[in-house]
Amino acid sequence: MIPCPNCGKQIQITQALKHQLEEKIIASERIKYRDELEKVKAQISIQTEKRLKAESQKDLEKSETEIKLLEKKLAKEKDERDQFEKKIKEDASKNAQEEQRLRLKEKDLQLEEIRKVNEDLKRKLEQGSQQRQGEVLELDLEEKLRAQFPNDEFVPIPKGVEGGDIWQKVNYQGKTVGSILWETKRTKAWSNSWTGKLKEDLARINGSEAILISQELSGNSNSFDRKEGVWIGKYEYAVSLGRFVRFLLTNVAIVKSSSSHTEEEWGKIRDYMMSDAFKHRMQAHFEGIKDLKDTLEAEKRSTMLKWKKQESVINKLDSNTTNFYGELKAIVSQLPQISDIETLPETT
Repeated sequence: MIPCPNCGKQIQITQALKHQLEEKIIASERIKYRDELEKVKAQISIQTEKRLKAESQKDLEKSETEIKLLEKKLAKEKDERDQFEKKIKEDASKNAQEEQRLRLKEKDLQLEEIRKVNEDLKRKLEQGSQQRQGEVLELDLEEKLRAQFPNDEFVPIPKGVEGGDIWQKVNYQGKTVGSILWETKRTKAWSNSWTGKLKEDLARINGSEAILISQELSGNSNSFDRKEGVWIGKYEYAVSLGRFVRFLLTNVAIVKSSSSHTEEEWGKIRDYMMSDAFKHRMQAHFEGIKDLKDTLEAEKRSTMLKWKKQESVINKLDSNTTNFYGELKAIVSQLPQISDIETLPETT
């Protein structure tokens, strides 16, 4: 029962009416709650926006303050740097002359050190180059000797023999009849000390003969000589010189082993082979070879010049013929084609 709002009488409320009223009340409360919620959201949004703006403004002001402080700090540092640079310039101006003098002296010392280093390096390179050239010459000579005298034995140089490069043991009829100590020199100047040193090394190994091969010979020697008991020759005559010395050793061995020859005869033969007469005969032999080589080289050069002249004349004639044909072709377009001069395209 509820009172009537108009007359005040008590009204019986049914279950359905009660349910309708409850729904209206709930709906009304929902609308009211939603409106209030929207208002609260709007207020929260406004407050949040104000708070963010306030914080942004505060951060901006703080940043501007920090920027101003930083600018002041940078300005102060710039002033300090300018003062420091000014002081350095003043000090440098006062000490410029002394500093310049010290720097020039330092550069002079550096240049002197560089010059010494360059000289040392150049000397080492030259020494290395000469050593390599000497080794190449030595290896090439040994290869030629091995090919020329396949029955001989080539053994390593013993320790203590600094002047020898190749040690050739001469074999004849299955026996060693002597040995030759070779030394090669690939320098631009002759040294008289070489022969004495090689002679000493020959004695250390109990060798028979010593041969010194050099690009430059002493005195008036052109291709071959014998000085202080050492045979001397240029590289191009090395194999021929080795053949002569080997011939000497084998013949001496034959004479010594033959019972029909006396000790006096053997001595005379050896004296002859060691005499100036034998040396001059060998010099004549080598000079004859040199003359033949020079003549051959001159003939080769003359032939090349002759070929060049003939080639020039042929090219000139060929050029004139081609030009002549071209001029005629320009006048007569239907001129017959000539093979080996020009391949002309077909005309339409």
